Amino acid sequence: MRIAMVSEHASPLAALGGPDAGGQNVYVARLSEELARRGHDVTVHTRRDDPGLPDRVRMPAGTVVDHVTAGPAEPIPKDELLAHMPEFGEHLDRVWARERPDAVHAHFWMSGLAARDGARPHGIPVVQTFHALGTVKRRHQGALDTSPVQRLSLERRLGGDCDRVIATCSDEVAELAAMGVPGDRVSVVPCGVDTTEFRPGPDLAGAPARRHRRRLLACGRLVPRKGYDRAIHALAEIPDTELLVVGGPFACRTENAPELADAVPEAARLLALAEELGVADRLRMLGAVSRDRMPALMRSADLVLCTPSYEPFGIVPLEAMACGVPVLATDVGGHRDSVADRATGRLVPPDDPAELARAARELLDDEALRRAYGAAGRARVLDRFTWRRVADGVEEVYRQVAAGRELSSSEVA
Repeated sequence: MRIAMVSEHASPLAALGGPDAGGQNVYVARLSEELARRGHDVTVHTRRDDPGLPDRVRMPAGTVVDHVTAGPAEPIPKDELLAHMPEFGEHLDRVWARERPDAVHAHFWMSGLAARDGARPHGIPVVQTFHALGTVKRRHQGALDTSPVQRLSLERRLGGDCDRVIATCSDEVAELAAMGVPGDRVSVVPCGVDTTEFRPGPDLAGAPARRHRRRLLACGRLVPRKGYDRAIHALAEIPDTELLVVGGPFACRTENAPELADAVPEAARLLALAEELGVADRLRMLGAVSRDRMPALMRSADLVLCTPSYEPFGIVPLEAMACGVPVLATDVGGHRDSVADRATGRLVPPDDPAELARAARELLDDEALRRAYGAAGRARVLDRFTWRRVADGVEEVYRQVAAGRELSSSEVA
């Protein structure tokens, strides 16, 4: 099949760690490469944010990344990109008029707008993955939500306009139903993890040496919703333990706390909280860590903490489980699908730091239990969350929507 992916702010080539670079980038990169390895012709259309970028870049497995001029060729926060989506859609219309894909897969709601505008003149089926829903973001962030005011109404319209929505977890299906998207137009396909890259083993090369007997690890974008403050509050109740926090702009690959605090407001807030709680000597903020160092860093931890207030899916729990490390996560969103409570880790309420601390102490004090959870986590990932399994599900959706459009065309003829 000829497959076009649209990922307006999340390039598969981007360095992770910035405010708008995270799990969606990984998802688009890994899924597109897995599909290309199967012989599909895959192009990812993403916005040009640097004038020096080449028009097209070929990734190792054959995926082509098309840098689309839509607005100024400079970094722009994703919540400010809406005005540039008509230009993005016009580019797609021109490209697809020359070479029509069999299916288009839009990632994030603004990508959906551009994909819809580009695909509609050519009768191309569009599959939509939201990755995060505006209704959920607004519910949890309230006045702090910087999304365009039109986001909720436009997402509802997209849910009705596209041929199929791929939800990444069961929690999202309920949210989509509340938006008016019928269940028979939604397919659930989770995110995945590279189980050869993230695997158990003694190799800790690249992981910093311990300064305390036990180690907790939390990683992801350095933004308030990731809930690192919950982990720091819990740390105050867990003796003889260090907490490593990974995240930040790729330029900040440093354990220099003042430098990180100057670059990232959330880092400054977390460091101040640690000082206030008397745990600054046990909090280590590592800044951005290169992708190739992350598996060893995961394996060096006794327990991986995932403590956001909400999480559309969350790839970090899968990476930890793939490494055979138990996960302690908040009972929200995609965590409910990925983490099997009291089998591969623990799920705790997001608003109960005391319970988070209790669960962490229980797991840290029981090495046999951690080993059992770690082994079960690895088995769960191999069974459900490999990129091969993800690609199987997505590929089937593409075939269904493409066949549906072909059937509709023949009926009209």
